[in-house]
Amino acid sequence: MRILHTSDWHLGRTLHGVDLTDHHGAYLDHLLEVVRSERIDAVVVAGDVYDRAIPPADSVTLLSEALARLTEHTRVVLTPGNHDSATRLGFASGLFRDRLVVRTRVRGIAEPVELPDADGGLGARVYALPYLDPDMARTELAEPGDDGEAGTVVPARSHQAVTAAALRRVRADLARRNAAGARVPAVLLAHTFVTGGAASESERDIRVGGVDQVPSGVFADAGLDYVALGHLHGPQRVGREGIDPVMRYAGSPLAFSFSEARHRKSTALVDLGPDGVAHVRLLEAPVPRPLADATAPLADLLGRRFDHLTDHWLRVTVTDPVRPEQLWAQISRRFPHALVLRHAPAEVPGAPAGSTAGPSGTQDPLEVAAAFLRAVGGRPADDAEVAVLREAYESVLAAERSA
Repeated sequence: MRILHTSDWHLGRTLHGVDLTDHHGAYLDHLLEVVRSERIDAVVVAGDVYDRAIPPADSVTLLSEALARLTEHTRVVLTPGNHDSATRLGFASGLFRDRLVVRTRVRGIAEPVELPDADGGLGARVYALPYLDPDMARTELAEPGDDGEAGTVVPARSHQAVTAAALRRVRADLARRNAAGARVPAVLLAHTFVTGGAASESERDIRVGGVDQVPSGVFADAGLDYVALGHLHGPQRVGREGIDPVMRYAGSPLAFSFSEARHRKSTALVDLGPDGVAHVRLLEAPVPRPLADATAPLADLLGRRFDHLTDHWLRVTVTDPVRPEQLWAQISRRFPHALVLRHAPAEVPGAPAGSTAGPSGTQDPLEVAAAFLRAVGGRPADDAEVAVLREAYESVLAAERSA
C-alpha cells in the first residue's frame, strides 16, 4: 500500500509579517493532487498542524476544508505536535468517520489504526503517538513495578524516557498481533527530535532537563517498518541504517526561516509491501517564493549583480562602513520582497579583532545568559546558577506550550 507522510504544516504562521495562508492553501491543493495522481491509500500527518494552540479562524477553516477534500479520496491519520493544543485539535474526533482518524491522547497509543490496502485487506498498522510532553505524559505512561514491586514506576522527566515507555507499549501490542496472524507492515507517527537530525532556526525549543533529543535506538527492535517523524523542518533520514527502522522527517511544506533557504521541501511517498518498506520517494512541494540572502555594500546591491533576486524573499545585509541614509527606502525599492534588513559593516573602526556586536539569534539562550553572568560577575556561573537559569527558561517554554 501507499502512504503519504507529511508534517509541520504550521497553519497560521507568518514569515516576518507575511501572511502565508494562500501559500498553505497552495500546498494543500498540491497534496490533494498527489493523493489523486499517485493513488495514495493514506495520508499521515505527524504533528504541528497549527502554529499555535489557539489558531486563527481562517486556519481552522483551511484545515477543515482540506481534510474534507482529502477524505473524499483517501484516509487521513493526524496527530498533534508541540505547537498544537491536543484538546482543541482532537475536538469531536470521536465523531469523525473512519476515513479521518485524529489521535491526540496518550491513552490508546498502543491501539493501532488499521488501514486497508487497495484490495480491501489489512495493509498496515499505524501507531499514532501525539507529542509527548515529559511533564504531562510521564504520569500517564507509568508502568507496574518489576518482580511484584508495589505501585507503579513513573518514567524519568525526559523525552527519551517517555518515548521509550510509549514504545514499550507499542512493541508489546505489535508482538501480540503478529503472533496471532500474518505479519503486517507497521508504521509509527512521532513528533520528537531524534538524535542526529539537522535542526533549523524555526523549530520551537522542546528541551526538558537540558535535553531535547531521543536516541534512534529507542525505536529499534519494536517490529516497526517506518517511523514517520515530525518536528524538524528539513526533510531528512535519521537513524542507523540496517539497525533502526526506516526513519524520516517529512519536514515542513514551507520555509519558515531563512535558515531553511536551501531546503528542498517535499512530502514522502512510502510504498509498503509484505516485508516492510519497499521504496520511499520524495515529491517536491510547490515553492511560493524562494528565500535568499544578499550581502554586499549598498552600491553593489543596487547594481545589476543581484537582478536575479528581485522576486525572492530576501534577508539583506549591507556591509558599508557607515550606515547609508534612507537605507530601507532604497532597499525596498530595489527588492520589493525584502523581509529583513541588517547593517553589518565588514570592519568596525576601533573594534578589537574577533569582537562581535552581541549574541546572534541562533545562540542557545542559556549560553547567552551564562555569558552575561560571566561578563558582569567576573566568573562563570556555577552549577546552582545554571540550574536556576534552566528552570526559569523551561518554565517559559512550558507556558508557551500550554497556552
